[in-house]
Amino acid sequence: MSRHDIHAWKCDRPSAFQATRTPASDAEIAGALEGALREHFGTWHVAVQPGGGQGSHLTWRAIVDGQQLFVRVENGPEHDDHLAVESAILDRVRTVGVPTPQVIACDATRSRVTFAWQALEQIPAPDLNHWFKAGTLDVPQIAFAIGAAIARWQGLAVEGFGVLDASLRGARGTYADYFLLNLDRHLHFLVENGFLTVAERMEIAAEIRHHEPLLALDRGCLVHKDLALWNVLGTPSDILAFIDFDDSISGDPLDDLSLLACFHDATFLKAVMAGYTSVRPLPSDHGRRFWLHLLRNMIVKAVIREGAGLFERDDGYFLIGNGSNGSTLRQFTQQRLRISLHGLREERGIDDL
Repeated sequence: MSRHDIHAWKCDRPSAFQATRTPASDAEIAGALEGALREHFGTWHVAVQPGGGQGSHLTWRAIVDGQQLFVRVENGPEHDDHLAVESAILDRVRTVGVPTPQVIACDATRSRVTFAWQALEQIPAPDLNHWFKAGTLDVPQIAFAIGAAIARWQGLAVEGFGVLDASLRGARGTYADYFLLNLDRHLHFLVENGFLTVAERMEIAAEIRHHEPLLALDRGCLVHKDLALWNVLGTPSDILAFIDFDDSISGDPLDDLSLLACFHDATFLKAVMAGYTSVRPLPSDHGRRFWLHLLRNMIVKAVIREGAGLFERDDGYFLIGNGSNGSTLRQFTQQRLRISLHGLREERGIDDL
């Protein structure tokens, strides 16, 4: 399917919030995946085992002729082929000095198996959220490095706006077309599920309309669009790879910075911005643009979390901090959405985070 009408895949895909994985289907996919890897690499020396991922894709660890690989599978009913696009983006991001896993192989055609798959080099490190939850992450150093990396990948040439294809071209003619895409549907969903009141929905929509002139970008930049510590691999003090560029778009330079504000406080964000400005200056109107994008991203996060039942989870889920639960996540989501609304309206500094 085309992603032309997608703002955020996790909540706009036709099968969003529907269970697509069962033990039986996982076992069937594992067998088919092993066969696909044998055929692709021309060897019988292939073994796969579950990768234990909690993200949007099914994951496996594979050994092919002694080489360790990390394999992701997309088996949704949409027959999405975006793993091939993400493979191209990973390669392009690496050209500007930002570490990403090398793509060893990818087949999103579904011509041999019923799913798309991507084989990446195995990075010998957990994601940074592992260290963050353990309390051992060197936050100032890591946050600074993340900001510098954002600034570097924003130097890649992109065209158009919105979800990217393999040539880094977005399908939307203006950035507002992308930013406002499905906004009314997202707000309606949150009202229907009791996350927002009708009055809150109207207040949010009115504030976004008032600041719509900020969306008049002449050109976009590469935005990761799912930037979080669980999408960065490394040690407590060093980044080894940025991963999961599946949702990348051509958009606003403040978007990835605001995405980090969906999870972190002002101290973290100030270190990120220091890293960013060590490579390139922040754009004009960066304050209001930051809050506008945080507001839009928190709307999306709320839809995903409400729709996927994350407010019912415990701290075994990667998104929920140690000792917290889904109720705490719900309160934090509502609070962060309100902070972004007031930050935008009153042009506040980021110390409110």
